[in-house]
Amino acid sequence: MALHVSGSKNALPSRFSAGNPFSRFAPLMLMKGGAMRRLGAEIDETPPLSGTLGRIGSLEVRLARGPREIWRAQRLRYRVFYQEMSAKPDVISRMFRRDADRFDKACDHLLVIDHAARGRFGGIKPKVVGTYRLMRQSAAERLGGFYTQSEFDLGPMLARHPGGRFLELGRSCVLKPYRTKRTVELLWSGIWAYLQHHRIDAMFGCASFDGIDPDALALPLSFLHHQARSEGDWAATAHADQFVGMDRLPSEMVDAKLALKQLPPLIKGYLRIGARFGTGAVIDRQFGTTDVLVVLPVSAIDKRYTDYYGGEGPRRAA
Repeated sequence: MALHVSGSKNALPSRFSAGNPFSRFAPLMLMKGGAMRRLGAEIDETPPLSGTLGRIGSLEVRLARGPREIWRAQRLRYRVFYQEMSAKPDVISRMFRRDADRFDKACDHLLVIDHAARGRFGGIKPKVVGTYRLMRQSAAERLGGFYTQSEFDLGPMLARHPGGRFLELGRSCVLKPYRTKRTVELLWSGIWAYLQHHRIDAMFGCASFDGIDPDALALPLSFLHHQARSEGDWAATAHADQFVGMDRLPSEMVDAKLALKQLPPLIKGYLRIGARFGTGAVIDRQFGTTDVLVVLPVSAIDKRYTDYYGGEGPRRAA
């Protein structure tokens, strides 16, 4: 698995400042048994996933336990997205030094905690050093849609899988000193445990390239378009009013080896385990990024990784 070296949000918070942010992206409705139901809706009675999901040395991966730990994840996201990267905070985010939105309460928050971290005065104080935000379809239904739907039209893909259980991955980041193989392996160990516990069928989310000039990203975008595009039942496209073509070079001009070198580590990691990418990118000027849609059916994950994360893998390493 390639290392996730910084962070990846998956939409613009400022787009949700008024009204119902998903009025144009609400899930399709079907008639069944004389009653209306949302397409793909599930009755999720699975109990919460608790306990340690993996441990390597002093690092533990598990879900956040209550509002205080979610607050710590939001502080980490602010530090990475707004202080280290080029995202522009609004007044509220700047005041509280947190990356937060209304979706956080409906999501599970995967944390990597360093139990050997030192506090301000030298004593041991456990510290959140990595996080992923996990939003199940049942939660998205209650809120009117997935966060990713602000940029990409997921409706047709969801409609083609009416009984499927979808999971949105987003708001992932790791504190700079911890951007190592073992931290990333712990995060993916936690995600795999979550997938199995909730019987998830497919994952998706946004991943980002730094910069807002698609011509400067012509080679890697064209590589994803020609070599790794989601098709058929898993096809999905950027909304027309935000659509930026990814096929900026003809396929015969794409140097695959060079393109792979230019892919951000997170995107390269998703590609390695079996992910495909939607049609069209979206420019996110608030975060200073070019976003692409990642689509990953669980059945498409490379067997090497299911065997590794499904077994002991990194879960109990010393």
